[in-house]
Amino acid sequence: MVAWQRARIQIKPGRTNNVEAFKNMQKNSEALKNVNSHILIGGPPMEKKLLTIGISSAQHHQRSYLLNTLKSIFFASSQSEQKHIVVLVHLADPDPKWLNQVISNISVFFKPYIQTRQLAVINTPLQSYHPLKRHKKKSSGTLNYVAFHSIQNIGYAFLMNFATNYSDYFLMIEDDVKCAPGFITQIVTVLSAWEYKSYFTLEFSQLGFVGKLFRTIDLPRFVHFLLLFYQQMPSDHLYSHFLDLIQKSPIQFSPSLFQHMGNYSSFEGELKNFEGKDRKENGTGFPNNPDASLFTDLKVTNDSVLKNAYSLDENFFYTKEAKAGNHITVILDTPAKVIHVQVLTGSYLKGENWLKEGQVELGYDVTNRQYDCDDYVLLGFLVKGILNKQVLSEESGKKVKCVRLLVTATAPSVIIVRHINLWIK
Repeated sequence: MVAWQRARIQIKPGRTNNVEAFKNMQKNSEALKNVNSHILIGGPPMEKKLLTIGISSAQHHQRSYLLNTLKSIFFASSQSEQKHIVVLVHLADPDPKWLNQVISNISVFFKPYIQTRQLAVINTPLQSYHPLKRHKKKSSGTLNYVAFHSIQNIGYAFLMNFATNYSDYFLMIEDDVKCAPGFITQIVTVLSAWEYKSYFTLEFSQLGFVGKLFRTIDLPRFVHFLLLFYQQMPSDHLYSHFLDLIQKSPIQFSPSLFQHMGNYSSFEGELKNFEGKDRKENGTGFPNNPDASLFTDLKVTNDSVLKNAYSLDENFFYTKEAKAGNHITVILDTPAKVIHVQVLTGSYLKGENWLKEGQVELGYDVTNRQYDCDDYVLLGFLVKGILNKQVLSEESGKKVKCVRLLVTATAPSVIIVRHINLWIK
């Protein structure tokens, strides 16, 4: 508590000299000197990346979602997006049986990403934890709970400490989340707009410690804070207190790009509601994709299903040829106010087979046509096979009945349409 008061006295007044205050506090810390985190799988990126996506994972009493989370990261991003990221997983548990099993699973399922150094898995030996493990029972929780969140905080700190030289930015997620399609492009767009603005963190989810983005040059300050107060409270509470000390208010972006999988917290299988506030109140978050029919004049092969282009699962649609004027049209069963549209084409594994020349249009129906719309308005053009665009308020005031992907030039090879995603108000 003395250290806590010291931090508040040093940082709170006027919120000035924050960097210098934390530099002075770090000089007195011995916690990281004997930390020996090392790589178990993969290797450091060949060149510095834009973004490191960090995950710290331990054994769960219920089922583990770590493999699903990794799958979601890579499935929700294109090959061109993946060139700018590295995924760093910290296995924060000393149990050798568990470690070997997780390492084996990741090695098998994510071999291509390990070989290209887009995925690395690290571990910190148990002896690095010993100087910090002094669990005491607190009035706010049981001894087991204090031990759990203490180890979790230390694991986060070791992960962030290891990640400082991998990239310009660091994004913290947890080991049980699902990523929205195209989340990397959306984050990069925000980073471009905020490049020269002052902030400590940007938030892409309101869930706990999920979706919090830092500049890597700022990570040491937060790592030090976590190690000073790791026993006091869980990581999301520590984060809130730290933000109160160093940033006037949270900077949050909507819709949320991450949602939890399942209903269990990682502590002793506790059943918990993990739905984000912004998704509850605004109906945003992951795509809605209301009931609709799909029509196309593209050649549909026997082993490809058109409806897969509109599904929210991992299926996709492909065609062997696409000529100028061909289309895929989504016709909603009930016209709705569309606030966001995302179209993803091409293979997410190889970055090939994307539609190079195409545009997306919104259709409105005045004469009650059954299988089409009589008025189409251009929403935007595909860029490297992708459109990810918010519908302007003037346009979203009208109810959309059709969303049309139009081919504007003949494609030289197979075209893959992974997702046509709609967000409905």
